[in-house]
Amino acid sequence: MVADDHRRRWPALGLAALFLAYAAGKAVLAVQDRLGFPGGPPVSAAESESYFLDAATAQWSAVASGVLGAWLALATVTPLGRRVPRTALLVVLAGMLVSVAGGAGIMVLDGFLDVGIGWRWYHGVLGLLAIGLSVETTRAYAAATKPRAVMAGTWMIP
Repeated sequence: MVADDHRRRWPALGLAALFLAYAAGKAVLAVQDRLGFPGGPPVSAAESESYFLDAATAQWSAVASGVLGAWLALATVTPLGRRVPRTALLVVLAGMLVSVAGGAGIMVLDGFLDVGIGWRWYHGVLGLLAIGLSVETTRAYAAATKPRAVMAGTWMIP
């Protein structure tokens, strides 16, 4: 049996590392003023010109989302993050899970079924890892912060 004070931190730490790696890769592309994902399929010039934002602004926005995702993942296991109301953080984690599952799901589908985007099988594996870490981080936070039930009819004698 695991002690109550010992929480499962590895999913949140792994997810934070994945988000920070994403942010670092996007920062490299922002400095180069290019669209795309590091190690991912190339973005054509026609696609690059069709965006509302220039490439650097779009990539810096993605850097911010990666840092925010890492911060949220770490908030599930740090004392400061545990001060956030449970319901509020669970709603935010659910939103993060949906967005991670959407982006990583595309990588998984194209990586294994080749729908024409250009992701390879190892991108699909990375997508499965991202989805799994996101699910497990949310589940571990929900379990660790679950309100403890008080048994009816019991008295504590000082």
